[in-house]
Amino acid sequence: MFKGLIGRKVGMTQVFDDEGVARPVTVIEAGPCYVTQVKTVEKDGYASVQIGFDEVKPKRLTRGQLGHLKRNDLPPLRVLREFRTKSADVAEGDKLSVEIFNAGDRVDVIGTSKGRGFAGVVKRYHFAGGPKTHGQSDRWRAPGSLGSGTTPGRVFKGKRGPGRMGNERVTSSNVRVALVDPERNLLAVDGSVPGPKGGLVVIKPARKE
Repeated sequence: MFKGLIGRKVGMTQVFDDEGVARPVTVIEAGPCYVTQVKTVEKDGYASVQIGFDEVKPKRLTRGQLGHLKRNDLPPLRVLREFRTKSADVAEGDKLSVEIFNAGDRVDVIGTSKGRGFAGVVKRYHFAGGPKTHGQSDRWRAPGSLGSGTTPGRVFKGKRGPGRMGNERVTSSNVRVALVDPERNLLAVDGSVPGPKGGLVVIKPARKE
């Protein structure tokens, strides 16, 4: 059965397990989502399911986007995401809710991490910095020498240095579903999830268990 949802991160709280131990969890408002398109190998060259989330006013979308959704009499949906699948056992227009997951299931939660702006190597890669003594006054948080001599006489690509930190696609792999609340469209998963409160996340079955 196809399993996949788009949601919005609500925040973190804690729940008590059967042994009375408090477990930190992240609450996600997941769905309801609608199947907006089903792609097949015969027609499109690969099999996938496209789902939509976050109903908005029609004026928020272009006419092309509205026409794409109107084919199946779906409401205006702001967010569309595609899930690759071997066999699509859902139909266009179907509604998906948190009930497709159960407590104890293992899932991957994909989000965009918080942007930290332009960061130095101490913050970005936990460099130790330079010595604090011997007349040093302005090199405490500098990366130090990067050169590699006459040969090759340049800095290799990919070397750790200052640069933009965060604002990247991050996956929390193999996290456990701790709680499912169909009445309020809420899903709680163990531990933390990438991104800020209100950030969009994608939930799908874990690839590695």
